[in-house]
Amino acid sequence: MWKGKFEETSFIFPNAPEIPISVMSFDDIQQHEDEAGITRSQNYIHSLIAKEIEKGIPSERIVLGGFSQGGAMSLMSGVTAPTRLGGIFGLSCYLLLRGKLRDMIPSENPNKQTPIFMGHGDADPVVRYEWGQATAKTLQEWGWNVDFKTYKGLPHSAAPQEINDLERYIKERVPDLGDKPLPSKA
Repeated sequence: MWKGKFEETSFIFPNAPEIPISVMSFDDIQQHEDEAGITRSQNYIHSLIAKEIEKGIPSERIVLGGFSQGGAMSLMSGVTAPTRLGGIFGLSCYLLLRGKLRDMIPSENPNKQTPIFMGHGDADPVVRYEWGQATAKTLQEWGWNVDFKTYKGLPHSAAPQEINDLERYIKERVPDLGDKPLPSKA
């Protein structure tokens, strides 16, 4: 499946703890969020980024992303990351801790210029399409460049065109180095 794609890339897929989610509206999501658990996950993701940097990976070559709950955590962890990232993406997701998130962004905001890719099916019965749209709009209002793509008829799943769009985004953000060495730490 990945033959010839991202040959210079290491993928890290942390498992999220399973938590029950039962919401009827976007406002309901905000009222029933496990802030302590979300913050623990955010800290864990930031520690994974720090470990990759310690291994010599330039932070600008790290892309943070995920699907559904993983996408929600990636958006939140990406915009609050203490170091500049190469990219941030979220598929079929929404913004966590929307009422508090802005205050969690580092004052120097190292990822303010990091473009965000979001993809969402307009037939998603789990994470409603409107929630994804509202997330993109909020991030745009806060000054982020968000490329929000709609996939017609797609339920809570991924589609080949969405994967192609994501691949294009990642390759733009972290181009292959070929024979060039990784940039050294400055």
